[in-house]
Amino acid sequence: MAGETEARNFCLISGVFNPDEANEILMTLIDDKISFHRRNNWSRNERFGESGAAGARRISELRDTKTELATLMQEAGSAGQRLAISCTIEITLLEG
Repeated sequence: MAGETEARNFCLISGVFNPDEANEILMTLIDDKISFHRRNNWSRNERFGESGAAGARRISELRDTKTELATLMQEAGSAGQRLAISCTIEITLLEG
């Protein structure tokens, strides 16, 4: 694709965690993303009168993910399991 640079990867999370640690890390990440979208929606509404439908949709997706992860953490905790988590983001710079 014209105007793209090579993608760069950054490791955000890498390790083995007990369910409580994993829950704290992942829920904090998701809560921060939800807060970001809420603030962004509010800002767009205030400045431009836009509804923020895309942000609202993303918040709903994140809430669903949060519910699924909470269930997984409970299952892992009940079974005495630990969780290996790897989270890498890929960033590609694009022209204007």
